[in-house]
Amino acid sequence: MSRRPLFFSAIITLLVGFVVQRAAFDYFSQEEWSKAQGQLSLYRSTVVAELEQHSHLTHILARDTFVTEAVAGAGTGALNARLEDFANQAGLESIYLMDANGVTIAASNHATETSFIGHNYGFRPYFKDALQGKHGRFYAIGMTTGLPGLFLADGVVVEGHEVTGVIAIKKGFSVLEDSWRKAGEQVILTNSDGVVLLASDPEWRYRALTPLTETQKAEIVAVRQFSGQKLDPLQWRVKSDNRAMIGGDERMHLVADDLPDGWQLHYFANDDRAVARSWLATAAVVFLAGTLIIVFQVQRARRVGRALKRAEKEEAQLRTSNLQLANEVAERIATEARLQKTQKELEQAGRLAALGQLSASVTHELGQPIAAMRNHLAAAEINPQNAARLGPEIGSLVGRMEGITRQLKFFATSNEETFEIFDLRDAIAAGLALLAPNIDKGAVTVDLKQPEDPVWVRGNRLRLEQVTTNILRNACDAMEDEPAESRLCVTVGQDNEIAFFEVADTGHGIGAASLPDLQEPFVTTRESGRGMGLGLAISATIVKDHDGTMSAQDLVAGGAIFRVALPRVKEKNKEQTL
Repeated sequence: MSRRPLFFSAIITLLVGFVVQRAAFDYFSQEEWSKAQGQLSLYRSTVVAELEQHSHLTHILARDTFVTEAVAGAGTGALNARLEDFANQAGLESIYLMDANGVTIAASNHATETSFIGHNYGFRPYFKDALQGKHGRFYAIGMTTGLPGLFLADGVVVEGHEVTGVIAIKKGFSVLEDSWRKAGEQVILTNSDGVVLLASDPEWRYRALTPLTETQKAEIVAVRQFSGQKLDPLQWRVKSDNRAMIGGDERMHLVADDLPDGWQLHYFANDDRAVARSWLATAAVVFLAGTLIIVFQVQRARRVGRALKRAEKEEAQLRTSNLQLANEVAERIATEARLQKTQKELEQAGRLAALGQLSASVTHELGQPIAAMRNHLAAAEINPQNAARLGPEIGSLVGRMEGITRQLKFFATSNEETFEIFDLRDAIAAGLALLAPNIDKGAVTVDLKQPEDPVWVRGNRLRLEQVTTNILRNACDAMEDEPAESRLCVTVGQDNEIAFFEVADTGHGIGAASLPDLQEPFVTTRESGRGMGLGLAISATIVKDHDGTMSAQDLVAGGAIFRVALPRVKEKNKEQTL
């Protein structure tokens, strides 16, 4: 077993373990978070219940006849005993009555060394609120006992007059703190200034979550709320929305901020259980993955062994196949030699066939000027007076025959052709002039339609004159022996991109033959002995060499129309060098 697969297997196992650990931790942390939310909700309900449990008691006591009579000036002996009994039954630290100046005149702790009787608490906010007819509520450290507690107060009204006294109770929360501490929880209760009032850890009590401003410190000193306490900042730090550092440990941090008087309950939950469970799940997955990798590697080793055996067997077969292939290669080399010899023979046969086609082409092309010479000679015999003009005509035809023999090189290669820019109307005029005897002989009426401006095209002028001559001659031949009037309509035109000419006749048409059929060598619609079928084949080749197109179709009224389209050269470019 090679080291590389083992290395990659270890890397993959570690990656899987990391992913599983993170996923498991997130999952179990969410469970712990849900449990912490439930615990916070329980602690919040307990705090709210403690705050509201005796909030109505001062309202009731303020209307007690013993209290109102004492405020009115009656004795307080019976009231002291009554208040002591009420405090013991309700589990309160103290209940006491103050006059309009804040001096305590009766108290449940009248018989103790820390009795409130005679002490003035007019500076406390709860006394001032109650004296104004409000329900007073204030948490502070007692000036007399030095013990913290929640002070609740209501004003005492005698016979519908103004408030003439204040009845107050003091409620302690030591039992609540003890329950948090015994449960091993980390909980703090803060007031609206962020000062810790209650805490599961006594070291956190009377610390500020954030540094207090000078104004806040002055107000606290004025009402003697936390006498003797420095109110230093609490050593804690919020790391994220749901985590914080406190007591040197990182904990989940949950806050209930909907308590009365702007108080907040902070709960710091331990997520060590989620960490332990996530690592346990990771170990199980890694163990399973390692087991699967070992099984896979064992199976892989077995497959490799079987593959080696198959490879040895296939190698023996391959050697046998190589010997057979060597024999086949030798036979193929011999076959290729024979094929090359055959190919040379086929090329020779092809050259002979091309020579035959070329001979037929020359015969066809020279036939037109020879026939014209014959017509001129016959005309001279008939009318000797025209013999004087015979010399120039014969000379022109002989020049054309020379041009035809010179242009035979175009059938060998088209790269040596000399192209020029000329007027397509001149090519049509040359063709009509060459076929003038045929037109006169057949009594053909020629209708020529062409623009007044030149129609510029680029190409070999002589070869395109061959195209026009072939198409015009075919049209004249098609109208021979036809009973209808022989009419030849020649149209020359152009548009933005192409130049074209059309030749329409009143002959027998192309019939069942298509233009591709007529372009094949030796295919003709004329009777035997009247043509060799090379005219359109040669014309199609010339048009193709000039990047043009040729089309043909029968006319409804009879006859056929041939159309040749060539790339147009705009007049402004006609002086360019070719």
